[in-house]
Amino acid sequence: MLTSPRESSGEVTRSRTAGADPVARRARRRALALVLALVALGLIAVASLALGVRDIAPADVWNALVAPDAANQDHRVVLEQRLPRTLVGLAAGVALGLAGTLVQGVTRNPIADPGLLGLNSGASLAVVCAFWLVGVTAPIGYVWFAFLGAAAAALLVFSIGAAQPVRLALVGATVTALITPLITLVLLRDATAFNLYRFWVVGSLTGRGLDTVATLWPFVVVGTILAVVLAHRLNMLALGDDVARALGQRVGTTRAMTGVAVVLLSGTATALAGPIALVGLAVPHAARRLVGTDYRWVMALAALLGPVMLLGADVIGRLVLPHSELEAGVVAALLGAPVLVAVARGRNVAGV
Repeated sequence: MLTSPRESSGEVTRSRTAGADPVARRARRRALALVLALVALGLIAVASLALGVRDIAPADVWNALVAPDAANQDHRVVLEQRLPRTLVGLAAGVALGLAGTLVQGVTRNPIADPGLLGLNSGASLAVVCAFWLVGVTAPIGYVWFAFLGAAAAALLVFSIGAAQPVRLALVGATVTALITPLITLVLLRDATAFNLYRFWVVGSLTGRGLDTVATLWPFVVVGTILAVVLAHRLNMLALGDDVARALGQRVGTTRAMTGVAVVLLSGTATALAGPIALVGLAVPHAARRLVGTDYRWVMALAALLGPVMLLGADVIGRLVLPHSELEAGVVAALLGAPVLVAVARGRNVAGV
């Protein structure tokens, strides 16, 4: 049966429209996810400034930011206590979200997070040495030790295990196993170091001033830029090393750049907030669930969901106990643990 040109044209148009619809729906869903994450980040930032043992009205928070009054107690609480911890949560959350995405991408391991590479143990050992040998007690002093310790551990792991993703995980676990007894040995010999260390190691946004954020934020910016540059490379790396090389990518260079980005981001986050667990694990999985496996979108969403989770954990920790609070690291671990269990029980645990 012959078909008229008009009917043929209509069929082609419908076929093109049907083919374009899934792409358009995917783009709309991704854009919606980013917008909702941005809104959630704004709301949780306001909650971080307003809620706590002493609740402050949003109008008073705004006045404290735009027209502070030194004699107003609410304004002083916002500016001296809550604004610094909110900015620490924003910076550390962005860093952890991106670092976790990078680690899972370069290792192709769905249960990987920055701690897998020994960064937490390296930072912990450096901080303990700062307490014990140097006598540093101020956050602006020991954050540099934490950053350098995390960087040294990550560089060691990447220099030994960069050839294969499995080797990265194994070397990271080995480094952690070697460092942990050293930390314990120092803490058993020095009670002062133990008392200082136990407050840092639990992971918290308190006790850090604006000077700490001002000192370390450039590392977050540089790490974020590297993560954006690496997003397309990780898409090709996810296809396998051989396919990535066939497409013209230098796999070794990609892994080296990823290592530098992870050092900057994870080292800075650990220096700012201590060894926060499971944020770097949970955030990339949530991002992939919402926007798919394209790392360009996953990176963008992870940069928003990281601070949402960390600041949310901090706010929950302030409200869960009357006249007291739980550290953000404890609450973040409680929130991230179900994600780890779900991923471990899932069918796709072998790859990302």
